[in-house]
Amino acid sequence: MNLERHGLSIGIERTNGNFYLSLKAQGTLTHKDYEKITPMIDAALAEVKEPKVKVFIDGTQLNGWEPRAAWDDFKLGLKHGNEFEKIALYGNKDWQKMATKIGGWFVSGEIKYFDNCDDAIAWLN
Repeated sequence: MNLERHGLSIGIERTNGNFYLSLKAQGTLTHKDYEKITPMIDAALAEVKEPKVKVFIDGTQLNGWEPRAAWDDFKLGLKHGNEFEKIALYGNKDWQKMATKIGGWFVSGEIKYFDNCDDAIAWLN
């Protein structure tokens, strides 16, 4: 049996006393994924006591989005764009580099692409 896995894992991580929101994307994200993901991200960010959030995104298993899901992601970025201090995207695909440049237009904080996980986390801290 061949299972198609996709989705987004959300967590809070800490490195050397510094906290950040951790997201891991997998497969091709769908609109149905965002119907479940968006309230979770909204709730996670609502509980953060600091005005600016650092975010680590592991996109190494992300294949992309369905068109409607890409729109959902764009709307989510607009909704929370002012809440981010830094976003580190750890990836392994050329299109992800371009996505960070475009994403920088819609968030108030810094966003940067990394092909090394440790470098991404060090930059956040």
